[in-house]
Amino acid sequence: MFFNKSNEVNNLCCVFNLAAHYRAPIYKLIDRHFNCHFYITVWDELPFKQMNYLELKGFKKTSRKISIWGNFYWQKGNIILAFKNYTKYIITGDPYSLSTWPLLILLKLSGKEVYLWSHGWYGDESKLKVYIKKAFFSLATKTFLYGDYARKLMIEQGFDPNNLTCIYNSLDYDNQIKIRKRLKSTGLYFDYFKNEFPVLLYIGRIQKVKKIDLLLQSIKILKAEGYPCNMIIIGNETDEVDIKTTILNFGLKNNVWLFGACYEEKKIGELIYNADLCVSPGNVGLTAMHSLVYGTPVLTHNNFSNQMPEFEAIREGITGGFFKEGSIGDLIFKIKYWISLTVKEREKVRQNCYKIIEEKYNPNVQIKILKDTINQL
Repeated sequence: MFFNKSNEVNNLCCVFNLAAHYRAPIYKLIDRHFNCHFYITVWDELPFKQMNYLELKGFKKTSRKISIWGNFYWQKGNIILAFKNYTKYIITGDPYSLSTWPLLILLKLSGKEVYLWSHGWYGDESKLKVYIKKAFFSLATKTFLYGDYARKLMIEQGFDPNNLTCIYNSLDYDNQIKIRKRLKSTGLYFDYFKNEFPVLLYIGRIQKVKKIDLLLQSIKILKAEGYPCNMIIIGNETDEVDIKTTILNFGLKNNVWLFGACYEEKKIGELIYNADLCVSPGNVGLTAMHSLVYGTPVLTHNNFSNQMPEFEAIREGITGGFFKEGSIGDLIFKIKYWISLTVKEREKVRQNCYKIIEEKYNPNVQIKILKDTINQL
């Protein structure tokens, strides 16, 4: 624990548009180390699993999302929060939330401290989006960003570097470390595949944007070139992707394990730990942190404007690598490199993976950043 009760910050209001299940550890730390209240929006159709809000002792109420048009929406009941007796606010920094704009303006006029928590810049913004985002983020006292890439882009747009703080992202790190300490190499993949080929892993939702078909095609070619690999796919299938037919058409029935969705962290840890390489041919997000915390390097594409912020945890040749987006030839070339590591090299990579998560991507680091930044003012 970094802090004790004597360091509590008073009168903090957290206004979040969602509270994803994976963010429960950091929200619980905020709840413990700050004297704060949480206001969280309820969506009729949730994009992913949510945490139990009642686990937060500072939870006050939920607002309701009202869809307006396209990605634009309104968070009912949030504007009134500007008139409550809070001196500091952490707000989800989503410009598509139209109710956030008047809330920010009122808070700025009242002289209260406002911290936006946001992706910030992606790198593919149109001129109109740049104009809108500049106006939006200028209303904040400071902005917490998921990564250095977004911070660099915002500095290039003229934002004050002192007002941009990278907070990165995190999963249930403490629990994962407890699990990792008990992990060891097992024969689970040999038992399933009946061979000792290298094992590639994909974990996450099975969607077109993830381009898993590109990975399956790569495995087919690798097999023909004398570099046979196995693959495990952990995640839910969707209607938009017929993964089973693709596997059969490529003649990979005996080399691909469709494991399905898995929510048991101990089993996930074992599957990742024993794999040779995690590959996400489309964008990579939380998958990167999940794989690295259990010591398995990650390979994804190199078009960072089409990536999620967590790609930054991948260091070329150290914790994984990047292939030219859409290039099956380069993807195959990079896979060959990673499946050819010696035992000694693989162990060094494993330790590198552990290190990057320990240094940046965990709730303990995040809460320290939050405390240091907010106390600074």
